[in-house]
Amino acid sequence: MTLQSKADRLEGRAVADQYAILRTGEVRASTTSPVKHLKRKLGDSPFALVALFVTPMIDFQSVVDEAADLFPDTDVLACTTAGEIGTTGYEEGLVVAVGFPSDGFVTTSLMIEDISALDTQSTIDRITLERMALRDKTPGLDDNFAFLVVDGLSLSEDTLAATIAPALRDFPIFGGSAGDGTSFAHTYVALNGKVATDAAILTLARSRYQTRVFSLNHLIPGDTQMVVTGADPARRIVKEINAEPAAREYARLVGKDPDQLDRFTFASHPVVVRIGNTHHVRAIQQVNEHGELVFFSAIDEGMVLTVASQENLSAHLEKKLTELGTPNRPVNIIGCDCILRRIEAEQSQQTRQISDVLSAHRVTGFSTYGEQIGPLHVNHTMSGVAFYHPAPHGKANGECP
Repeated sequence: MTLQSKADRLEGRAVADQYAILRTGEVRASTTSPVKHLKRKLGDSPFALVALFVTPMIDFQSVVDEAADLFPDTDVLACTTAGEIGTTGYEEGLVVAVGFPSDGFVTTSLMIEDISALDTQSTIDRITLERMALRDKTPGLDDNFAFLVVDGLSLSEDTLAATIAPALRDFPIFGGSAGDGTSFAHTYVALNGKVATDAAILTLARSRYQTRVFSLNHLIPGDTQMVVTGADPARRIVKEINAEPAAREYARLVGKDPDQLDRFTFASHPVVVRIGNTHHVRAIQQVNEHGELVFFSAIDEGMVLTVASQENLSAHLEKKLTELGTPNRPVNIIGCDCILRRIEAEQSQQTRQISDVLSAHRVTGFSTYGEQIGPLHVNHTMSGVAFYHPAPHGKANGECP
């Protein structure tokens, strides 16, 4: 797609907002009383849910406290980010709000605490009861989805996603792991004024609108493989690959200097693991002081990793988001986009193109430390949900302009 000026993108989004299903708003981290300004931007409609994606450049607790005061009768979930997706695409230093109007949605949200020591059966039972109760009070609504935000430094997303997915039945689940820019120091989630770590917020939603949960990535498995021969799975650390020091062997296989490995290397030389008939990314976060590789998601000894190549990031995103518009174009999209995609966009000088695509397709969301889709925690992907107006009778497409 052709490059647009920021003003053009803003104008296009303003026209689209006339037909919006969700209500969205954003403010800079420097704004005094940011939630007060966000509430004004969201409008006066009552909301079933408000989601806040909060830059680490602002005090998270103060944002959460203000939201609890200003939305006393509404569930408000919040998480810190590794970057935001706003009106003009990729942004940093924003607080982004998404409101789900109560005339189109009925939701229930719950905080799941101590996820590193999860009580599996009680968690399943609790989610099952919440799902059944939500169904019982919304017999006229047909579309369902579940949205999960998780502490991105909990090291527990894999177990959590696998645990809760069966309890959700026909509520397709997507989500993202809270971030902290590129610092990897502090990540938080919150619900109704309560801030937590080692926790997740799960929202179950029923809607009168059509919805579609999706996941996409632009990676193509190659021929170069490696075997994890030494690992600390609890800490997601790979110590050895092919019986050699992990960082040194990875660098050799991708043709890089082991002393020059950084986040740009990991973004441009991702590794994937085959699960069933599908490959999923096992993204590398960093090299630690011992020359070991720290991963964003589950890793174990014996795992076979394959180095992947990449399609053009912006072209692939445009193609996949366009496919979501068949036969109807979505009016809004919430996207949980891996930080490695943002880093890759920066490295390949595609940040502007990606932002144009995200803006044109009305994507709002945040950059994550990992994504949830179904029972899986994955990386280097975008997971999300698209929202559609029903197609008018006798027409093939119910999209807005």
